[in-house]
Order: sequence, then C-alpha cells, then structure tokens
Amino acid sequence: MPLLEIVAYSYASALAAQQGGADRIELCENTAEGGTTPGLGTIEAVRELPGVKLHVMIRPRGGDFLYTDAEYKIMLRDIAVAREARADGVVFGLLRPDATVDLERTRRLVAAAKGMAVTFHRAFDWAAQPEAALEAIIAAGCHRVLTSGQAPDALTGAATLAKLVQQAGRRCTILAGGGLNLGNIAEVIRLSGVSEIHASLRGVQPTAMRVRPPSVSLGAAPDWPADAIPVADQAKVAAVAALLRSLPAAG
Repeated sequence: MPLLEIVAYSYASALAAQQGGADRIELCENTAEGGTTPGLGTIEAVRELPGVKLHVMIRPRGGDFLYTDAEYKIMLRDIAVAREARADGVVFGLLRPDATVDLERTRRLVAAAKGMAVTFHRAFDWAAQPEAALEAIIAAGCHRVLTSGQAPDALTGAATLAKLVQQAGRRCTILAGGGLNLGNIAEVIRLSGVSEIHASLRGVQPTAMRVRPPSVSLGAAPDWPADAIPVADQAKVAAVAALLRSLPAAG
C-alpha cells in the first residue's frame, strides 16, 4: 500500500500524526517559512513515539536554497545532531545560483548522513530542467525526492510526477506532496504511480487560555488566530491512512 508521510511542525502535531496512523513524520519548525530545522528537544521527544519513522528537516532558514558557507556548516552539524538523536532520515535541498542542483554540496551532506535515509525536498520544484535535476539528485545518493511535479499542487503536477516516477525507476523514490488531502490523494496516485504521499492534513487546535490576547500580532500566519496552535488533524490522518490501506501498492 502507498506510504503516508505527515509533515509536523511541533511535538503535538507529530503525536497527532502518529496516533492517526502515519507511517513517517517529517519534523520541522516554522510553518510560515515552509519548514526549518527543529530543536533537539523536539526531535528527541518525537523519536520516542512508537511505530513511526522520523525524518528531520535540515534547513537553517526560510527563503531560497542557496546557502552561505556558514549556513552549510550549520546543516552539517544539524545532520550530526539528528543522527545522535536517532532519526531515521534527514531532509534537505540545495541549489546553485542558476537553479541547478548543488551536486557537490549535496553529495557531502549525503555522506554526512550515511546510514540514514535522505530526502531532497521541494527545492526540487524550484530547479531548472527537472529531468537533469533528478539525475543530479540520484547521482548525489539521495533516496527520494519530495515534489509536486513543479506545479502549484501535486494533482496539477501529476503528469510530471508520472514522468519522474518512470525516469527514477528503482533508483530513487518520488514522494508526492503539495495540496494533498482525502479528496485527491487516490487520484494523484492513480495518475502518477507514486508509492509515497506527503501531506500536512493540518487542523487548528484552539487555545486553552481563558483570557484572550489583545489585538497584537506576534507574527502568526494570517490563516489562523494568533493564539491557536496549528497541528495535524488526527481524524484527517486516520481517514487518509485508511484510504491508503485500501489501495494496491503502486507499480
């Protein structure tokens, strides 16, 4: 059956994903920036959740994927920290100024992550010439690529995802992500042939505070209240997990 990875931006979200039946958690922080490296305490706490794989985001900041030497050293150190915390895998992506994959630096990060699974994240969706980018990622030794097919969402990019699945063959797994939910996941799998799905399936946990904050913004994303907690919705995760169990394995 297709595998379900849930992106979690906190321990609470990871717990909801695990209890909902996710196969794997991509652990990040800073949802408004698309995910950055989580803190060690959070990594260690999520590692204790039973029955679920843990992949840790290695991204020192939001924005583009062109990193300074100092930022690159931080990524190397964060991979070591993830290893020490017993993560099953790490997730990163690096581009050059011309939007090609930074092959040399990616190879070095893969070597640093030896023994862990490596996912090249959606930096791929900003890469020029996706076919060449995929070959570079495979040459660097990455095990999978997270992508929407270089489209606004994975359903729109399903045709490109299908081409990438064919190109990758058994050399690399194509992990489909971007705008996926219970209503479109089966169609994306049917159209593309992907064997792994990445989704947030996010809900909003209301605050337990009895006194609400004043009208002062502290940088919260605009699509939820400033004092609410964005988490994976356990019921949504369970529904998608059940759907995936009912589907045959791709290929």
